[in-house]
Amino acid sequence: MRIAVVGAGALGSLFAARLASVASVIMLSRWAEAIAEIKAQGLRLVDAEGERAHLVPISSDSSAAAPADLALVLVKSYDTAHAAEWAATALAPTGLALTLQNGLGNAEILAAMVGLHRTVQGVTSEGATLLGPGRVRHAGSGVTSVGTKPDLTARLEEIAALFRQAGFATDLSDRVDSLVWGKLVISAGINPLTALLDVPNSALVEDDAARAALRLAVDEAAAIAGKVGIPLPYPDAGTRAEEVCRATAANLSSMLQDVRRGSRTEIDAINGALVSAAAAAGLAAPVNRLLWHLVRAREGRLRA
Repeated sequence: MRIAVVGAGALGSLFAARLASVASVIMLSRWAEAIAEIKAQGLRLVDAEGERAHLVPISSDSSAAAPADLALVLVKSYDTAHAAEWAATALAPTGLALTLQNGLGNAEILAAMVGLHRTVQGVTSEGATLLGPGRVRHAGSGVTSVGTKPDLTARLEEIAALFRQAGFATDLSDRVDSLVWGKLVISAGINPLTALLDVPNSALVEDDAARAALRLAVDEAAAIAGKVGIPLPYPDAGTRAEEVCRATAANLSSMLQDVRRGSRTEIDAINGALVSAAAAAGLAAPVNRLLWHLVRAREGRLRA
C-alpha cells in the first residue's frame, strides 16, 4: 500500500515512522525545517526501544506522492483545506483520505475536495510529542478507530490491519461520530486549561480549583453533545476527563506544546466548534466561549 502522510508534526511524524516499516510511505509538508532535517537525518522516533532514524521520503510537492492508495491527514485543523487539495492531487482515483485530526469539521472539508465516498473519519488517542523538526517522541499508546463504510469494508479492514502491523491498536467502528465527540469533549477541558496554566495534564487533577474548572468545561461540552444528539462513549464526562489526566499525567497537551512554540493552536476547531454547535442548538456555552477567547488572546500575545 502506498500511503501519503499529510503533515510532519507530532502525530504525522509518529504514524509515518511506524508505517514506513510495513508500507510505502511518503510525507507531505510545507514545513521547510522538517523537510530539511528528515532528508538529511531521517525521521527520528524516540520510544521505549530508544531512538531510531527512519528513511522516509518527504516533499512539499503533493504530486510526488501520487498515486497514493491512502492519504492519512494529520495536519492541524486550520490547515485541513490545504491538506485536502494535496490529498486530491496525491490520491489514486480509488484512493481514500483518512483523517485522524482533532476537532470538528475536518472530514467535511476533505469530502468537499476528494468526495464523500472517498473520505473516512477516524480518531486516535495515540500520544506524541514533537521534540524538534523531524524528531518525535511516542508519548503514550492509545487506540485508533477508523469509521466504517458499508461499501469499503474490505479496504478499511486492510488499512486497520496495516496499522496494527505498524504497532497501533486499531479497530473499525460504526460509532465513530460518538468517539470523535468523546475526544472533543475531553479535549475541550484539558487542552485550553493546560495551555493557559502552562502545566502538564496531571496538574488539572492535583489542584481543586483546576479540577473544578476542568469539570465545568467538559460537563458543558457534554451537554452540547447531548443536545445535538451525539451519545458519548462514557457515562460521565468529568470522571472520564480526570481519568485521562491521570493516565497521561506527564504528557504535555498538543495545545500547550503549540503555545510554548508560539504556534497557532486548534482552539477554533475544539472550543470554538463547541460554541458554534451550541449556538446552532439554541444553547449558551459560557465556559467554552471564555476558554476559546482566552486561548486566542494568548495566541495573539505570543505572536505579537
